[in-house]
Amino acid sequence: MTTSPVRPVWTAVLCWLTVLLEGYDLVALGATIPTLLKSGYLGFTAAGATLVATVSLIGVAVGAAFLGPLTDRFGRRGMLIGSVLLFSLFTLLTPVAPNVATFGVFRFVAGLGLGACMPVALTVMSENLPARRRASASTFTMTGYHVGAVLTSVLALYAKEDWHLLFYGGGIVGLLAVPLMWWKLPESAAYLAAKEEPETERVSLRDLLGSRFRRVSIAVWTGSFMGLLLVYGLNTWLPQLMRTAGYPISTSITLLLVLNIGAVLGLVLAGTIADRFGIRPIARIWFGAGAVLLAALSLRIGNAFLLNTVVLLTGVFVFSAQVLIYGYVAQVFPARLRGTALGLTSAVGRLGSILGPFVTGALVTAGVAYPWGFYFFAVVAALGLGAVLALRGESPAPERLAPVSAG
Repeated sequence: MTTSPVRPVWTAVLCWLTVLLEGYDLVALGATIPTLLKSGYLGFTAAGATLVATVSLIGVAVGAAFLGPLTDRFGRRGMLIGSVLLFSLFTLLTPVAPNVATFGVFRFVAGLGLGACMPVALTVMSENLPARRRASASTFTMTGYHVGAVLTSVLALYAKEDWHLLFYGGGIVGLLAVPLMWWKLPESAAYLAAKEEPETERVSLRDLLGSRFRRVSIAVWTGSFMGLLLVYGLNTWLPQLMRTAGYPISTSITLLLVLNIGAVLGLVLAGTIADRFGIRPIARIWFGAGAVLLAALSLRIGNAFLLNTVVLLTGVFVFSAQVLIYGYVAQVFPARLRGTALGLTSAVGRLGSILGPFVTGALVTAGVAYPWGFYFFAVVAALGLGAVLALRGESPAPERLAPVSAG
């Protein structure tokens, strides 16, 4: 049975928009905290803001671990729409929280929905394209994350003291996307086909650590942990690390923009190359190159062009290395287990996203952020390389196609 080419296009757009919401939300909270502290809104203190930010990330990790796997049982379409709805409602409620504790609770619940969004969107995208394009399916979708981050940065400049507009904007966009997703997003053909398999062919959560998948599960969890540790650690502390190294403040902030431009370029490049030469070897090159470049940043670079080039290349390799892990998971795990595998891979990675800024912040507090911060990141990238080296040449999971349902 043939499917209209319009449907896959809508699927790609809606999955990309879903991931954009996460990038938007990350920067929305970061851009809001300085204003909350300056105004003393609800009695916010530095400790309270740190707690809210941490609770938000914990919510994302819990959502990825527990809601993402439910897609293997109840379907991709319903879980993705429900996750966007949950995130959007509690994002809208955040500005009207009566106290800091409630503010944190709203952020935690919004994080639950947000945490499920990325792994489910990546699952849907990977199943919407041929297996040979699993790498670009993941990397293309993840460009939405960085576009969302840039979009929020621009809006924050205009919103200024009206920080609540950032949350209202994200919530409204999410709510508007829900009916569009209900109308245009089909259920995954791979999921429908997997549902028709005999009971003896189905797999469960325990299979992730069974003899068949134990090695690959531990390797991809480790790679995801290291990858997101790098992404969040660098995005949070790069300006301060460069400032500590003696670069001007303006240069340090500009380098963060250069880093994220490199991230978008790297996502497009990594997916294209990995589709041609294989995800595993390209992920090894990406983590290895990231380790070398991060170590190079521990050196004081006096030439502005060379410095920007090194930071740009760091963004190219470091930020997309972790996304290639998602592509590998989508390629190797069968449809019946794919949502669970991607959800837990994302959840373990979220633990790295919490640890990265914490460790780097501790180095800054101790006054040894430069050069030890870059040494730390280089070692983390090397550990990511070690995880990818542990992956064998597993064959892509075979799949049968089923007619696409509009749900």
